[in-house]
Amino acid sequence: MRVPTVLLSVLLPAVLLATTAATPSAASAAAGAKPPPSPVKVVYQRASFHSGTAEGVTAGRGLAFASPVGTTSYTDALGTKDWEYARWTGKERRIGFAATELVASWTADTPPGSWLQVEMRGRHAAGLTKWYVMGRWAYGESDIRRTSLPGQRDADGTVSVDTFVAAAGKAITAYQLRVTLHRTPGSAVIPEVRTLGAMASAVPERATVPVSPSGGAWGTELNVPRRSQNVHRGHYPEWDGGGEAWCSPTSTTMVLGYWDRWPSAEDTSWVDPSDPNPEVDYAARYTYDHAYQGAGNWPFNTAYAGRYGLDGFVTRLRSLTEMERLIKAGIPVITSQSFQESELPGAGYGTNGHLMVIIGFTATGDVIANDPASPGNDAVRHVYPRANFENVWLRSSGSGGIVYVIHPSGQRLPRTTPGLPANW
Repeated sequence: MRVPTVLLSVLLPAVLLATTAATPSAASAAAGAKPPPSPVKVVYQRASFHSGTAEGVTAGRGLAFASPVGTTSYTDALGTKDWEYARWTGKERRIGFAATELVASWTADTPPGSWLQVEMRGRHAAGLTKWYVMGRWAYGESDIRRTSLPGQRDADGTVSVDTFVAAAGKAITAYQLRVTLHRTPGSAVIPEVRTLGAMASAVPERATVPVSPSGGAWGTELNVPRRSQNVHRGHYPEWDGGGEAWCSPTSTTMVLGYWDRWPSAEDTSWVDPSDPNPEVDYAARYTYDHAYQGAGNWPFNTAYAGRYGLDGFVTRLRSLTEMERLIKAGIPVITSQSFQESELPGAGYGTNGHLMVIIGFTATGDVIANDPASPGNDAVRHVYPRANFENVWLRSSGSGGIVYVIHPSGQRLPRTTPGLPANW
């Protein structure tokens, strides 16, 4: 389920709480034991720009505008403008199972005077769907309003902010991606897509999720900077006003800080000088989705990370055992979950949708999180019981295991889980 903003019932107490789960603890799981089979079906596939159909684009390490193949007019709150465009259409990719959801994500360079649109269409038993717009994106704000596109529902499915959701009985078994690059007519601007991929999944209905065994990262904690969303409450209402609405850009900011790739003092010079962490306000501004009216669009956050030369994408993980592969490789992971206050001991609040950064695991396997839903930066580090956290993150009433993975483009990711479709 996708929700517009996180709803906090109670502010976190200033005292850091570390609690033991009432459900079976991670300590009881045999370290290194083979995890049980996952009922979650998920695959992440990265696009190869050297295949597919190129119209006015060149494929190298990325996909760059070379020459226009047409012109179009686009209207939004900034007015009506003409644009020339070039396009790439990927080959049809088989998923390997019947998927009920798909999220596309990308990183790109869009200099002033350019922007891009990402689309997908799926194939089900009755044939092809139409092309659905998965996002209209630019890093800056002077050319278009960065936006998802509501109102795309038809008999085959719908797009819920950034997620294609197949209609009942119309699960997709293959898909195509299409990217259209736009620039000011007659200009020499070169927009470029550096990475593009899609996560397709089928998450079963399940109210509870069993605790997973060790994945080898118990006792590992990454030194991720701490940032609180709540110290920004009331900031910049034009970008959704901080506080509980900024969990996603605050989490993204923490991970960018870990990689030493966040905005400079010059970049953030427009932020009120009294602001304690202007890089968070900056991230909220440049991840803001004008249709969704919030900064929680998943691929807009990973695309924002791409501004700093990082690779970022949205996927699903099947367990904490699997997440430990990334933590052990030095890669913090941003997770999405929902829960009532009583379901996650130590949180002190309930939420119908919230993001936080997983930075490691205790020696007994509990989750160490930088949770931005904290009263101040010093209170951001939390320890959550493994079983409780895994349940509220993976169950179908939550996000079903959604994560952002953000890392330097030159850093190799660890191997995915052997015997299962690759989900990164």
